[in-house]
Amino acid sequence: MEERVRTLASIHANHFSAHLDAVRLRTGRVTERIRMEHPEAAAVLAFVDPELTQVLMVRQWRYAIGRETLEIPAGKLDPGESAEEGARRELLEETGYAASILTPIFRYHPAIGYSNEAIVIFAAWDLKRDKAGRDEEEISRVEIHPVDRLWEAVHCGEITDGKTVIALSLFQSLRERGTLAHAFFSV
Repeated sequence: MEERVRTLASIHANHFSAHLDAVRLRTGRVTERIRMEHPEAAAVLAFVDPELTQVLMVRQWRYAIGRETLEIPAGKLDPGESAEEGARRELLEETGYAASILTPIFRYHPAIGYSNEAIVIFAAWDLKRDKAGRDEEEISRVEIHPVDRLWEAVHCGEITDGKTVIALSLFQSLRERGTLAHAFFSV
């Protein structure tokens, strides 16, 4: 167990806070840790076909890595918003599609060593195009890809986004184990 002795410095932004803390280790030695406070997020593996072979993806510029990425739709939750509400909102804002069926498949911590952020991944299908449109400032393109093509994109390094790789891996695992129908259709 580590105990925070004091916060040495903090920075606050619109959506997160970063802190440099002095902490006491269980041995008694004092060292420093970075701690990020980040809102929960939701991500959506959205299938455009009933056979679950075609996935809705987004391309967007990621400033921190200096390049455009291919990802599943995702984003942070607004204050007071449930993960499901956030997933539905992000899917609509980023792609212009609404899901009739949305089910959570996994919750994880993407940067557990320094951040409290958690991402809930949902599977979605029975999509309908919504007139509300999409956020053109954040998303450069919405694309539909076969699942098999997405695996090629992972293996060649085109897709490096963790939540996308995790969502595809979980889908593949469920499909291989023969539990896909139960996992996705037991709502």
